[in-house]
Amino acid sequence: MSEKVSEKSNETSVIPSSELECLQPGYNPKNLQKILREGILLATGGTAILLQMAHPGVAQGVDEHSNFAYRPSDRLRTTMTFMYCMAWGTIEEKRTILEMVHRAHVPVNGPGYNANDPHLQLWVASTLFVCGVHMHQLIFGHMDPAAEDTLYQEYSVMATSLRVPPELWPENRQAFWKYWDENIKALPISSHAKNVSNDLLYNKAGPWWLRINLPIVRLVTAEQLPPRLRDAYGLKAHHKRYKAALGITRPIYRLLPVSLRQYPVRYYLKDMRKRMDKMKLEGKI
Repeated sequence: MSEKVSEKSNETSVIPSSELECLQPGYNPKNLQKILREGILLATGGTAILLQMAHPGVAQGVDEHSNFAYRPSDRLRTTMTFMYCMAWGTIEEKRTILEMVHRAHVPVNGPGYNANDPHLQLWVASTLFVCGVHMHQLIFGHMDPAAEDTLYQEYSVMATSLRVPPELWPENRQAFWKYWDENIKALPISSHAKNVSNDLLYNKAGPWWLRINLPIVRLVTAEQLPPRLRDAYGLKAHHKRYKAALGITRPIYRLLPVSLRQYPVRYYLKDMRKRMDKMKLEGKI
């Protein structure tokens, strides 16, 4: 039986967890793995977060219910663990991660927003697809259209696994980009979004390795955001610096050993399994 997410989703069906494609034996999203396995994807973190915050409901939930200013790396770990687990985790690991995410979302609600609202989750998943494809194209060039079509469908797991009804995920890439462009033109940048942006890009409480990289994060984020959103956040693009940085990064990154490029996948999956083992010993899962 389908489970209810919010009043907004009562008229659409939510796939019961047992029926999710990612929880079926033999699930192997090869095109999705091709995108996620590249560590350079982490460079889109700032862009993805600010795109997500463009949705007022997402921004308010994060601003009011998270300690983003003091633990920005935790959001990165949570997001990457979720994505990597959906692509490479065992069925049991995926079930555990999804249950943890659902529990974490329960208290995140208030006037005008609910973390389990499928429309909010759809927007978040959409930003992950856009940022992943964009970065892959910057470094490796455009994918074959047929492969990108398959990739797009495989990326739907980022939405449907978080209770987004399948019919809400745009039917194809053409429908997706229409949905995307309409939102980019219309979504406002709220005070909550600006608070999160400031906590992310000018953070003074995060770990040292994050703070010393903030100038680069600001450079990449400002350049990759759509112009209207960049202006609304009060950011400035430095096109020449960005192009120079990209011109250096692209050939060097492609020459790096695959094992180094894929290190984040191994790191976060190992961290996830270590945390799960600890939680099992403590009887928390």
